[in-house]
Parts: sequence; structure tokens; C-alpha cells
Amino acid sequence: MSVELPKDWKSVKLGDVCNIQTGKYDANHAKPKGKYRFYTCAFEFMYCDTNRFKGESLILPGNGANVGEVFYYNGEFDAYQRTYVLNEIKSFPKYLYYHLLGNWKRKNQDKQFGSATNYIRMGNFTDYELPLPPKPTQLAIVCKIEELFSEIENGIQSLFTAKEQLKKYRQSVLKWAFEGKLTNGLNCELYDLLDEDDLSIAAEPETEYRVERNCKNQKNRSSDKGELPEGWEMKTIGDIFEVFVGSTPKRNRPEYWGGNINWVSSGEIAFCNITKTKEKVTVEGLENTSCKLHPIGTVIIAMIGEGKTRGQAAILKIEASHNQNTAAIRVDNKIYKSQLLYYYLVLKYEDNRRVGSGNNQKALNKERVKNISIPLPPIKEQQQIVQAIESRLSVADKMEESITQSLQQAEALKQSILKKAFEGKLMINEI
Repeated sequence: MSVELPKDWKSVKLGDVCNIQTGKYDANHAKPKGKYRFYTCAFEFMYCDTNRFKGESLILPGNGANVGEVFYYNGEFDAYQRTYVLNEIKSFPKYLYYHLLGNWKRKNQDKQFGSATNYIRMGNFTDYELPLPPKPTQLAIVCKIEELFSEIENGIQSLFTAKEQLKKYRQSVLKWAFEGKLTNGLNCELYDLLDEDDLSIAAEPETEYRVERNCKNQKNRSSDKGELPEGWEMKTIGDIFEVFVGSTPKRNRPEYWGGNINWVSSGEIAFCNITKTKEKVTVEGLENTSCKLHPIGTVIIAMIGEGKTRGQAAILKIEASHNQNTAAIRVDNKIYKSQLLYYYLVLKYEDNRRVGSGNNQKALNKERVKNISIPLPPIKEQQQIVQAIESRLSVADKMEESITQSLQQAEALKQSILKKAFEGKLMINEI
């Protein structure tokens, strides 16, 4: 090993400290059933009738998306053929687990084979070396790692909680916006809910209360009974806009594809601004379909899909055509702001998905899109609403970026701890 080891440590082969085996089940066999855990290469578990492996073991997927990952399990189980099991461990099992957790994937990145799906060969295990201190030292290292990891995990959990609260906050901002609570002189300051020095955001009921309190003694333009603010109307998309369903030029006509006209697929509709498309069509391709070329500012909504796609929206920042699984809503900005319609579709995403829940294929269609109800505020107030939304969401975006960076730093700190631990530099009382 390249790193000089501390006194009384030694370098050993992985096979010297454990028994290395693979599962016995072929992936083509029927899924097993029984009372014992059964692991696949994807680290999914089911239950089987056999229990070839017992006690503390390490499970390493041999192929698939989880190649290079390491899992610890203490119990009775079996696994597929391409799943490697390290058991009958002579060293302290958790010591071996944490060493592999910090080193196995990185050291085997250049040793994976396979054109479609990467896999690990048994030779990767037999050639693998690791530093091995005396057992009391192994135990001390594991205890220190778990102590430090526990502190980091507590911080990570707090970050994930803050991230979920930001998600709720964004929805609240949109809800308040379309209740008229962010405009026309209402002093509903929400920035105080997002203290950048403290990522703990107020819970939703308290947040609602604070907004109501801040709006107190001013003209209330909304109602808890669902009444519209003064001067607003309720319309349908079809009342205000033209709605178009797209089309796909024939794939077997190469002259229809590879042109200069942007063409949007439903997979590109993901609550975003569309500034480019994966595919383009030719003038001939456009003319030989029912698809139209739509101007900048058109709002597109996805109509098909059982996953997340159906109901998602996007705004065209380029001229583009689109496929038959999407509807284009041409927006006249003198009547309605594109961004406002977009934000309302974000707010009503789950409701619009339920509208498109059919018996056979869950889908929206042109008529259902046209029948979606939307609020129509006065045009001057619309821009105020958009600005109020975007100023608040930009604060939330900055906070989420900070949370993401903190999560990355936490992962880097874990790797630093593992590196020091197995170089003998992780002291028992300090790091």
C-alpha cells in the first residue's frame, strides 16, 4: 500500500480476513418467497426459503446501478449470483464495512467490465488490499467514525427538513399570491420567515397566522371562503386563450427531421423555461403535420403520463412546435401574463393531474385543458403578483442552493473522516 501505516498495523488481502462468496439464485429464476431476506444486485430485498449466510455480513452488488456500493447486514439471508457476500469476517466487521465504504467504489472504478452493464469480477476482491490494525484499535476507530457520522447525520436530517419546509413555503407563496395577499398595498412581508442564518423555517400553520396578522387592519381583498379578491374574475383557459394540441412528424421521413425549427417533447415539460429543444424539425416536417409554430411566451402543459409529467408546465423562451402529448396555450400579454399562468399551473399541478385521471390511460386532453379554471386579476396587478412571487421564490432558491452545498460538504466531510481513519490519523479524542 502507498500510505505508510502506523506501527503494529499491517496490510492484508481481503480474502485473508473474510470468506467471499456469491448468491446462488440466477436472475432468470422466479422471485423467491419465504421468511429470509434475499438481496438482488439492485439491493432490493425480498424473502426466500434459504439462509446460506448468517451473522454480520457485507453485501456488495456485482453489477447494475449499485456496483461499487457496500451494505452491512446482520442476520440470515441469500442473494442473486451477481451479488457478492463477505461473511465469516475475522476482523471487526464494522471496521471492514467502513473501510470498503470509503474506498471500494473509488478503487474499482477502472476495473469494471461490460459494455451495457458494468460488473465486478472476483479478481477485484482477491487483489484488494486493506490496512489492518489490532482489534482494539479497529473497535476504537469504528466507535469514533460512528460518533462523528452521527453528528453529521443529525445535521443532514435538519437540512432535509429545511428543504421540505422550503417546498411548503413555495406552495404557500403561490397560494397567497392567488388569494390577493401579496399585492395592492397589503403589507404581507414573508422575508422574515426565511432567516438565512437559521435554516429552520416556520411551520405552515404558524406561517399562515403570521401572514394574516401582518395583513391586519388593512383592506382584506380575499376570503377564507374562497371568494375572489375585489376586481378579480374567474375564467377558464378556453375563455381567454387559444389552445393547440401538437403533433409529431413521421419518424420514417428523414426529410422531416434535423431542421431549424424547435420541437418540444412532453419529457421536456418540467416546470421550467424552454430555451432549447432536444430535437428540431424541418419546414417540410412542420407543414406536413397539424403542429403549429408558437411564439415566445406560449405556455405548454403536458397531457399524458402516469409519472410526474402529466400536468407539468413550461414557458417557451424560443419559438417552437410540440408533440401531440402536450397542449400549447397562446398567451396575449396584454390580457394575461405568461408567468402568472405558469405559476398558477404550478400551484394547481396536483388538481390538474386528478382532472386527467382516466380509467384506461391517465391523460388530459384539449377540452379538459380549456376547461381549467383560472383567476383573472386586473392586468396592472398581474405584473405586481408576478414580481411578488419571484422576489420571494428567489430567496427560497438561494436558501435551497445553500442547503445543497451544505449537503455536499457533509458528504465530503464523511469521506475525509474515512480517509483519516484508515491512514491511522483519526485520533480517539480529536479529528
